[in-house]
Amino acid sequence: MKVSPGTRMHVLLTMVMVVCVVAGGACFGFAFGGWTGAAVGAGTTAVGVGLGGFFHSRIAMDPLPGDRTDGVPEGIADVVVMGVALYEAAVFPVVPGGVSEREQRARRTVAYRLAAYDGLPRAVRVSAAGALEVIDEGLDKQRARTAMKELSLAVYDSRGGH
Repeated sequence: MKVSPGTRMHVLLTMVMVVCVVAGGACFGFAFGGWTGAAVGAGTTAVGVGLGGFFHSRIAMDPLPGDRTDGVPEGIADVVVMGVALYEAAVFPVVPGGVSEREQRARRTVAYRLAAYDGLPRAVRVSAAGALEVIDEGLDKQRARTAMKELSLAVYDSRGGH
C-alpha cells in the first residue's frame, strides 16, 4: 500500500505529539509522587490519549450527509479568487506607490498560475482569464471590480448543491 508523504508526515507528527504528552504526564506524576507517580501519570495520560484518539477518529471518519465530493475543485476555485484579488490589490493599491513592481509581478505570476490549473471548472478559468485581462490593463478600477464580481459568481455557480 502506497502512502502519500503528507499522510506519513501527519502520522509522524501525531506520534511525536503523543510521546510528548505522555512524557509530560510522567513528569507531572514524578513531581508529585516520585517514580511511582511517574508511572501512574504516564499510564493514565497514555490511556487518555488513546481513548481520545479512538473517539476522535470515529467522529472524523463518520461520513457527512449529502454529496460525497472531495471538494478540491471548489477549494482551488476559492484560492483562484483570492490570488486574482491579491493581484488586483497590487495593481490598484490603496496608497499610490504602495506596492513595488517586484511584488506586483510576483502576485501576477501567482494569479496566472492558479487560474491555469486544469482541475478548475471551465467557466471559472474563462472568468479568471477575463478578470486578469482587465486587471493587466490597469486602467479602470471599476471594470476590474466588475470582472472580480463575475469571477466570484462563476465560482459560486460552479459549486454543486448551491
